Amino acid sequence: MTTATDRATPPATVTAAFAGFLVSCVFTVTSVGVLVGTRDDLVDALRSSGTAMTEEQLQSAATFSQVLFAGIAVLITLVQLWLAFKLRSGRNWARVLLSVLTVFQVASLFIGEGGATLPAYGGALVAALAVVASWLPASNAYFETVKRTR
Repeated sequence: MTTATDRATPPATVTAAFAGFLVSCVFTVTSVGVLVGTRDDLVDALRSSGTAMTEEQLQSAATFSQVLFAGIAVLITLVQLWLAFKLRSGRNWARVLLSVLTVFQVASLFIGEGGATLPAYGGALVAALAVVASWLPASNAYFETVKRTR
């Protein structure tokens, strides 16, 4: 049994958005690497905060913080990758979820005490540009065409 496949080819705007989200994922992984490299700074910040923790507790707290951040970042990166592939295949809900995820990504840069790294800013910028590309008229037409053919 054969079936005809009349799938629409993604326009350049959707391809650019897809690539942008992939690049944003690379920035996120790089940001995790930068955080791991700043372990001593994290311990020093905890020590200077006036806490009554022992040195062992400070080291444990720093390790826990890094592992927690890395785990969350990897989980978010995997979700973003999955959504990027769904976006490329014409799933409008993926475009909406990527937009919401990007809003949270940008907002996270302004939460805390300036803990964002340069790769975090780069990833957020690229993701924001990818969101814009995914909502341009050519992208809208593509998502509408895919919707009608399903």
